[in-house]
Amino acid sequence: MNLNQIHNVYFIGIGGIGMSALARYFKAIGKNVSGYDKTETQLTKELQQRGIAIHFEDNIDLIPADYYLENTLVITTPAVPMHHSEWNYFIERDFEVKKRAEVLGIITKDTFCFAVAGTHGKTTTSGILGHILFQSGVDVTAFVGGIVENYNSNLIGNGKTITVVEADEFDRSFLHLHPNIACVTSMDADHLDIYGDKSAIEASFVEFADKVEDKSKLFITKDLPIKGVTCAVNEDANFTAFNIKIVNSQYVFDVRTPSETILNLEFGLPGKHNLMNALMALAMAKTFGIPNEDIANALRSFKGIKRRFSYQIKTENLVYIDDYAHHPTEINAVHQAVRELYPDKKVLAIFQPHLFSRTRDFADDFARSLAAFDEVILLDIYPARELPMEGITSSWLLGKIASQHKKLVQKQELIAAILESDAAVIVTIGAGDVGEMVPSIKKALNETV
Repeated sequence: MNLNQIHNVYFIGIGGIGMSALARYFKAIGKNVSGYDKTETQLTKELQQRGIAIHFEDNIDLIPADYYLENTLVITTPAVPMHHSEWNYFIERDFEVKKRAEVLGIITKDTFCFAVAGTHGKTTTSGILGHILFQSGVDVTAFVGGIVENYNSNLIGNGKTITVVEADEFDRSFLHLHPNIACVTSMDADHLDIYGDKSAIEASFVEFADKVEDKSKLFITKDLPIKGVTCAVNEDANFTAFNIKIVNSQYVFDVRTPSETILNLEFGLPGKHNLMNALMALAMAKTFGIPNEDIANALRSFKGIKRRFSYQIKTENLVYIDDYAHHPTEINAVHQAVRELYPDKKVLAIFQPHLFSRTRDFADDFARSLAAFDEVILLDIYPARELPMEGITSSWLLGKIASQHKKLVQKQELIAAILESDAAVIVTIGAGDVGEMVPSIKKALNETV
């Protein structure tokens, strides 16, 4: 398929974080872009401000008339149901209909591609890497699965020769990519509704890793069952971050590479997991040939990703952080970072579980992760693409949490429940629509400060 011959790009599910990055990309390179999503969000508003027409009703009459021509590419996401009338309209008329991952595969095939894989850490690592390359003057486009604070966008740059992409394991999407340099940050069990068990997801990661023929261009954490260049924090590895200090609420550290030691790097994102993300990005950038000084400057200036340990309020008496964590390992990482920064303060965690299947598959792990916080508020499970499952509820999960201070509340009661707490540190956690509530939570808390 030749993208140069495509004039129109139509998105079904344009408001998704990955889809909207592609929409921005095609708009930036001069294509006509339009699309559908079922709900209006901040992301869809931003796309509309860029001149992209979006509607929120599944109605074929709302598809722009000039998109009926042959030079239209239709891009869908796995979240779109089979009975969607617009999708079926295009399928029945033999339009070029591709999944987002397939389109990324086409884009990356003709570029030098950095691919960032892993069940956790993909978004932050690809954001840091994209930032390093862009700030170093590289002709890059980075597709990021979150809004990078430095650019207020999930797209960095508009280069034609080099790409950075998140290699998403959901639906085995990452097997469409053509990576030249890649990393795997983690291989925890997740998406068991698709894979079935942990061994199947690991096999898929191995298949992805095999796409990188030169193993000196594949970067891994030490505990993974694949061959590559190892990266570790405070452990012996090919790339090691060590001599780690916290100065003025940010990390200062050294990195030992296979050829030298880089001293006094600075990085502002909290948590050991973010230090690992920075190390992975450094290793890939250095292997590509980016000078140490450019890497150091970019790490120092990286502001983070929205909804990834994202400070909403940061005062002496009250801290409010919002995070996208939706897997027990990610919740543990949030907890570690909070305790490192605020060791003596009471912490309230508000968690909205994401997917019935994930809640079922990891219930005991979720319960342990949440019990580590001083207080816990649970919201109802966010269904996303799923129908309810009998017996799998937030009330059931609440019963598993070994904590004296826990409660289940409805969304409309959440702000009142938060205001009743005397916790000095408040964290909202989850991948559902809890993120849409952050501005109103922040407003209510600011009125009490």
